[in-house]
Amino acid sequence: MRRSLAYLALIAAVIVGLDRWTKHWAGVELALRPPLRLIGDYVRLNYARNSGVAFGIGHGTGFPYYIFSLVAIAVILWMFVSGRVGRGLGRVLALGLLLGGAVGNLVDRIGSGEVVDFIEIGVPRWYWPIFNVADSAITTGIVLLLVLGWSRYPTEPTGAPADDGPPGPAGS
Repeated sequence: MRRSLAYLALIAAVIVGLDRWTKHWAGVELALRPPLRLIGDYVRLNYARNSGVAFGIGHGTGFPYYIFSLVAIAVILWMFVSGRVGRGLGRVLALGLLLGGAVGNLVDRIGSGEVVDFIEIGVPRWYWPIFNVADSAITTGIVLLLVLGWSRYPTEPTGAPADDGPPGPAGS
């Protein structure tokens, strides 16, 4: 468990560090400027601040959305400690991504009440809501958990004896 905990902490720390650095960079380089086109109008860097939650829902309401981040962090840690999603490397990676993303956005919400977003993808007139590294980590962690499945021990038998093929000759 110690090794898994160390990996979880390392992954989360890398995500938080990358998220903080990119948000700082976006504030310095992108604020008050037109969107920076990376791949035509399909991938752009466009500075925005969001006081709401995903997709800007609740923007401007003044609701303390940091509570959701705190709950998410508690649930992620509980899932890890209780072994609810197992402790394989893929699951530790998924939980580390989720934890790092939740902490990254929590730091913004506690500091300013808003989250810095700056990554924009889509086609002209139809863009996905602007997001950040923490949001990407959260989304990737969720997808990874879904791909790996929720069962605690997916590689163990489901109660039936293992089928190792036909029985061999007696005495083998």
